[in-house]
Amino acid sequence: MEAVLTRVQAPVPADLRRWLQREFFPFHLQRYSKSRRKAPIYWPLATSSGSYTLWLYYPSLTSQTLYTAVNDFVEPKLKQVTQQATTLRTKASARTRDEDRTLETLLTLEAELIELRDTMLRIAPDYHPNHDDGVQITAAPLWPLFRHKPWQKLLKDTWAKLENGDYDWAHLAMAYWPDEVREKCKTDKSLAIAHDLEQLYIEPPAKPAKPRGRKKGAAA
Repeated sequence: MEAVLTRVQAPVPADLRRWLQREFFPFHLQRYSKSRRKAPIYWPLATSSGSYTLWLYYPSLTSQTLYTAVNDFVEPKLKQVTQQATTLRTKASARTRDEDRTLETLLTLEAELIELRDTMLRIAPDYHPNHDDGVQITAAPLWPLFRHKPWQKLLKDTWAKLENGDYDWAHLAMAYWPDEVREKCKTDKSLAIAHDLEQLYIEPPAKPAKPRGRKKGAAA
């Protein structure tokens, strides 16, 4: 982890876990922003309360990343939490007050992990990231999983523009709405070239040439 902090020029705090949970991403986002371009390379996908966070590394992102994150991290954590909650449940009236509070915390975390897992699996089938799209567009479909409000809002707005067709040149637009984008390629040559579909472009018929004769002057 210290190597990562060094790479992004971040200090190494005394309470690393707390700093990562609350302060690292705002620091990282600020460091990786220039003018209107925001391009953080470490992405925190978290439960609704932020009590559990997965960190994705943008340069290594693939169409399998979300599946891998669920299978290797979210599901094992969910299984662990469920087992702990079940153990406390079986104690029933023998539970202490502290154990009651622990059980309540575990049940909340269990519900949040299920929500995180289900959201990631809902996004995963159509999520085919391409680094040529840039950080902001690539992260846009994941906007519900970010808890940093300014970044979440920016991504939500970007996703709305993707849905609206404003970024049809992006690979993600083709992944989500292939029929609409291919149809546009028929009349937009630059878009067809961007998607390597120049064969779809249909040249409009040439306009008839206007007569070049002189205009007759007014009668004297």
